[in-house]
Amino acid sequence: MAGQSTRGINRSDWTAYSVVATGFLVKRNFGRRPPRLGRLFDASPLYFVTFCTHLRNRYLACDEVHAAFVAYSDRAQHDHNIAVGRYVIMPDHVHLFVRGSQVFGLGPWVGHLKQALSKAASLSRAKAQLWEEGFFDHVLRSDESYAQKWNYLRENPVRAGLVKSAEDWPYQGEIVYIDRA
Repeated sequence: MAGQSTRGINRSDWTAYSVVATGFLVKRNFGRRPPRLGRLFDASPLYFVTFCTHLRNRYLACDEVHAAFVAYSDRAQHDHNIAVGRYVIMPDHVHLFVRGSQVFGLGPWVGHLKQALSKAASLSRAKAQLWEEGFFDHVLRSDESYAQKWNYLRENPVRAGLVKSAEDWPYQGEIVYIDRA
Protein backbone atom coordinates (compact mmCIF):
# COMPACT_ATOMS: atom_id res chain seq x y z
CA MET A 1 0.00 0.00 0.00
CA ALA A 2 2.62 2.50 -1.02
CA GLY A 3 1.57 6.05 -0.32
CA GLN A 4 -1.45 5.07 1.77
CA SER A 5 -1.52 6.45 5.31
CA THR A 6 -3.14 4.57 8.15
CA ARG A 7 -3.05 7.50 10.57
CA GLY A 8 -6.23 8.08 12.50
CA ILE A 9 -7.11 4.39 12.74
CA ASN A 10 -8.76 3.44 16.01
CA ARG A 11 -6.15 1.10 17.49
CA SER A 12 -8.78 -0.75 19.55
CA ASP A 13 -10.20 -2.18 16.31
CA TRP A 14 -8.48 -4.33 13.73
CA THR A 15 -8.92 -2.88 10.28
CA ALA A 16 -7.87 -4.48 7.04
CA TYR A 17 -7.10 -2.52 3.93
CA SER A 18 -6.87 -3.89 0.43
CA VAL A 19 -6.64 -2.38 -3.00
CA VAL A 20 -9.19 -3.94 -5.30
CA ALA A 21 -8.79 -4.31 -9.07
CA THR A 22 -10.49 -0.94 -9.64
CA GLY A 23 -7.73 0.80 -7.69
CA PHE A 24 -10.00 1.84 -4.82
CA LEU A 25 -8.89 1.34 -1.25
CA VAL A 26 -11.33 -0.92 0.58
CA LYS A 27 -11.55 -0.81 4.37
CA ARG A 28 -13.10 -3.61 6.41
CA ASN A 29 -13.47 -3.42 10.18
CA PHE A 30 -13.15 -6.77 11.99
CA GLY A 31 -13.72 -5.62 15.57
CA ARG A 32 -11.17 -6.24 18.31
CA ARG A 33 -8.97 -8.93 16.73
CA PRO A 34 -8.26 -10.32 13.28
CA PRO A 35 -10.76 -12.96 12.17
CA ARG A 36 -8.16 -15.75 12.11
CA LEU A 37 -7.55 -15.39 15.85
CA GLY A 38 -11.15 -16.34 16.59
CA ARG A 39 -10.52 -19.69 14.93
CA LEU A 40 -7.18 -20.29 16.65
CA PHE A 41 -8.07 -19.29 20.20
CA ASP A 42 -11.13 -19.59 22.36
CA ALA A 43 -13.27 -16.62 23.37
CA SER A 44 -11.22 -15.99 26.51
CA PRO A 45 -7.57 -16.76 25.74
CA LEU A 46 -5.04 -17.53 28.44
CA TYR A 47 -2.12 -15.10 28.30
CA PHE A 48 1.35 -15.60 29.70
CA VAL A 49 2.67 -12.11 30.56
CA THR A 50 6.08 -10.83 31.65
CA PHE A 51 7.00 -7.23 32.41
CA CYS A 52 10.24 -5.79 33.79
CA THR A 53 11.48 -2.83 35.78
CA HIS A 54 13.53 -0.20 33.98
CA LEU A 55 17.19 -1.22 33.79
CA ARG A 56 16.16 -4.29 35.79
CA ASN A 57 16.11 -2.32 39.05
CA ARG A 58 15.37 -4.66 41.95
CA TYR A 59 12.47 -3.30 44.00
CA LEU A 60 9.55 -5.65 43.37
CA ALA A 61 10.22 -8.58 45.70
CA CYS A 62 8.76 -7.13 48.89
CA ASP A 63 5.64 -7.64 50.98
CA GLU A 64 4.05 -4.31 49.94
CA VAL A 65 4.28 -5.05 46.22
CA HIS A 66 3.08 -8.61 46.72
CA ALA A 67 0.05 -7.42 48.73
CA ALA A 68 -0.75 -4.82 46.06
CA PHE A 69 -0.50 -7.46 43.32
CA VAL A 70 -2.90 -9.78 45.16
CA ALA A 71 -5.34 -6.93 45.91
CA TYR A 72 -5.29 -5.71 42.29
CA SER A 73 -5.84 -9.25 41.00
CA ASP A 74 -8.70 -9.85 43.45
CA ARG A 75 -10.39 -6.61 42.33
CA ALA A 76 -9.92 -7.61 38.69
CA GLN A 77 -11.69 -10.89 39.39
CA HIS A 78 -14.58 -9.44 41.37
CA ASP A 79 -15.13 -6.23 39.41
CA HIS A 80 -14.22 -7.20 35.83
CA ASN A 81 -14.23 -11.02 35.61
CA ILE A 82 -10.49 -11.07 34.85
CA ALA A 83 -8.78 -14.17 36.21
CA VAL A 84 -5.16 -13.94 37.29
CA GLY A 85 -3.90 -17.47 37.66
CA ARG A 86 -0.40 -18.35 38.79
CA TYR A 87 2.28 -15.69 39.19
CA VAL A 88 5.86 -15.12 40.32
CA ILE A 89 7.13 -11.72 41.42
CA MET A 90 10.89 -11.51 41.02
CA PRO A 91 12.99 -8.57 42.23
CA ASP A 92 13.07 -7.01 38.75
CA HIS A 93 10.21 -8.59 36.79
CA VAL A 94 6.81 -10.25 37.09
CA HIS A 95 5.46 -13.38 35.37
CA LEU A 96 1.74 -14.11 35.40
CA PHE A 97 -1.02 -15.96 33.63
CA VAL A 98 -4.24 -14.02 33.01
CA ARG A 99 -7.53 -14.66 31.26
CA GLY A 100 -10.26 -12.17 30.43
CA SER A 101 -13.32 -11.98 28.24
CA GLN A 102 -13.15 -11.36 24.50
CA VAL A 103 -13.28 -7.59 25.13
CA PHE A 104 -10.47 -7.73 27.71
CA GLY A 105 -7.79 -5.13 26.96
CA LEU A 106 -4.51 -6.71 28.06
CA GLY A 107 -2.37 -3.61 27.40
CA PRO A 108 -4.38 -1.16 29.51
CA TRP A 109 -4.81 -3.78 32.24
CA VAL A 110 -1.04 -4.36 32.51
CA GLY A 111 -0.51 -0.58 32.54
CA HIS A 112 -2.86 -0.19 35.48
CA LEU A 113 -1.20 -3.11 37.27
CA LYS A 114 2.19 -1.42 36.86
CA GLN A 115 0.73 1.77 38.38
CA ALA A 116 -0.67 -0.14 41.35
CA LEU A 117 2.67 -1.86 41.99
CA SER A 118 4.53 1.46 41.71
CA LYS A 119 2.30 3.00 44.36
CA ALA A 120 2.82 0.01 46.65
CA ALA A 121 6.59 0.29 46.29
CA SER A 122 6.33 4.03 47.08
CA LEU A 123 7.80 4.77 43.67
CA SER A 124 4.84 6.41 41.95
CA ARG A 125 6.23 9.93 42.44
CA ALA A 126 9.76 9.06 41.38
CA LYS A 127 11.08 11.18 38.56
CA ALA A 128 13.00 8.30 36.99
CA GLN A 129 11.44 5.74 34.66
CA LEU A 130 10.17 2.80 36.70
CA TRP A 131 9.21 0.25 34.05
CA GLU A 132 10.51 -1.00 30.75
CA GLU A 133 8.05 0.08 28.09
CA GLY A 134 5.48 -2.50 27.15
CA PHE A 135 5.51 -6.14 28.15
CA PHE A 136 5.87 -9.61 26.68
CA ASP A 137 2.72 -11.63 26.16
CA HIS A 138 2.03 -15.00 24.65
CA VAL A 139 -1.34 -16.66 24.11
CA LEU A 140 -1.23 -20.29 25.19
CA ARG A 141 -2.62 -22.46 22.43
CA SER A 142 -4.55 -25.61 23.18
CA ASP A 143 -1.50 -27.84 22.77
CA GLU A 144 0.71 -25.80 25.08
CA SER A 145 0.86 -26.84 28.68
CA TYR A 146 0.05 -24.28 31.35
CA ALA A 147 1.50 -26.69 33.93
CA GLN A 148 4.80 -27.05 32.06
CA LYS A 149 5.22 -23.27 31.74
CA TRP A 150 4.34 -22.82 35.39
CA ASN A 151 6.83 -25.46 36.54
CA TYR A 152 9.57 -23.66 34.62
CA LEU A 153 8.57 -20.21 35.93
CA ARG A 154 8.27 -21.18 39.56
CA GLU A 155 11.92 -22.29 39.48
CA ASN A 156 13.07 -18.74 38.56
CA PRO A 157 13.90 -17.80 42.17
CA VAL A 158 15.98 -20.98 42.51
CA ARG A 159 17.87 -20.35 39.26
CA ALA A 160 18.49 -16.75 40.41
CA GLY A 161 20.00 -18.04 43.69
CA LEU A 162 17.33 -16.36 45.84
CA VAL A 163 16.10 -19.57 47.51
CA LYS A 164 17.08 -23.23 47.60
CA SER A 165 13.57 -24.50 46.82
CA ALA A 166 10.77 -22.90 44.76
CA GLU A 167 8.34 -23.46 47.63
CA ASP A 168 10.44 -21.13 49.79
CA TRP A 169 9.88 -18.08 47.55
CA PRO A 170 7.21 -15.95 49.28
CA TYR A 171 6.24 -13.83 46.24
CA GLN A 172 4.37 -16.36 44.15
CA GLY A 173 1.00 -17.98 44.18
CA GLU A 174 -2.30 -18.44 42.42
CA ILE A 175 -5.18 -15.98 42.63
CA VAL A 176 -7.76 -17.94 40.61
CA TYR A 177 -7.50 -21.58 39.59
CA ILE A 178 -7.34 -21.77 35.80
CA ASP A 179 -7.92 -25.27 34.45
CA ARG A 180 -5.48 -25.73 31.61
CA ALA A 181 -3.59 -29.01 31.88
